[in-house]
Amino acid sequence: MCKSDKVNLNIKHKEATAVSTKAISDLIAEFIESAMQVGGMLEFARGELADKFGCAPSQINYVISTRFTPEHGYLVESRRGGGGYIRIRRVYADAEALVIDTLALIGTETSQTVAKAVITNLLQSDVIGKKEARAMLGAVARSALEDCPEAVRDRVRASVLRQMIINVI
Repeated sequence: MCKSDKVNLNIKHKEATAVSTKAISDLIAEFIESAMQVGGMLEFARGELADKFGCAPSQINYVISTRFTPEHGYLVESRRGGGGYIRIRRVYADAEALVIDTLALIGTETSQTVAKAVITNLLQSDVIGKKEARAMLGAVARSALEDCPEAVRDRVRASVLRQMIINVI
């Protein structure tokens, strides 16, 4: 189930123009997450957001493609062209549906980055607690799998993550 209220994109983001120690990607992601808390969905023109943050539109694409993915619990729709938009929705699913979707998402191979995003989403959705999340992150970490040949490491990680989700939840 998704909350689908539109959020007005009226950006007056002081941090975007101020000198900051944070990367522009972090500022953009924080802005989007903050705006989404108001209505659960955000719709905006990529160029407009880029102008407000004083960055290239490709920077907006980068943030969306790395931080607002299904692994992180988001659905992204976009339409290109003059009347184009980007719409981001936070997916609010019940625990059982989230687990089923997560298991399907993991597939036969999973990178450490995707595994971390999946675990973080389960934690943020209150499907697992902090203790379970830490244990799962440790089990799928690169350092835990360093004795596995690199050619099979992502397959082993996917298998471990799937089994942990099945047995913890």
